[in-house]
Amino acid sequence: MPVLDVVAIQDILPHRFPLLLVDRVLELEETRIVGLKNVTATEPHFQGHFPDFPVMPGVLIVESMAQTAGILVLSQIPDRKSKVVLLTTIEDAKFRKPVVPGDQLRIEMTVISKRASLAKMRGEARVDNELVAECTVMCVLRDKTAL
Repeated sequence: MPVLDVVAIQDILPHRFPLLLVDRVLELEETRIVGLKNVTATEPHFQGHFPDFPVMPGVLIVESMAQTAGILVLSQIPDRKSKVVLLTTIEDAKFRKPVVPGDQLRIEMTVISKRASLAKMRGEARVDNELVAECTVMCVLRDKTAL
C-alpha cells in the first residue's frame, strides 16, 4: 500500500503532467523516501528521444529523483503551500543502463545534510533492483512570494 498516491503527491508538489515524474511514494521517513515512476510509451519525450529506440532522458531521471527529494522536504513543512523547492546542485550523476517504456523506476533518496532552508540528498534509481542512475542533489526552500 503506498504511503502517498498521485493525488497526495500533487497536494505536496506543484508539478503537473507532463512534468510530474513521481507516481507514488512507498516509504516516507524523516531522512529517507522511496518513490516510484512508471515509465510509459505515451510520455511526450519518447516522440523524439529516440523514435526507433525510446530512452528516458537522463535529465528526466534526475528530475524524478529531485521531485522525490522535494516531496520529502515539503512533506515536513506545515506551510508548504507558500513554499517552493528549487534544485540548486546536481553532483556525481551517473547513468548505468537505459530506462525504457514499461520500466518502473524505484527511487530512493536519503538526506546527507539538512538545514532550515537547504537539503542535500543522495539518491539511486533502480529498475528490477538493478541500479540505473545515481546522483547527489541539493535543493533550497524558498517562499513563493520571494521569487
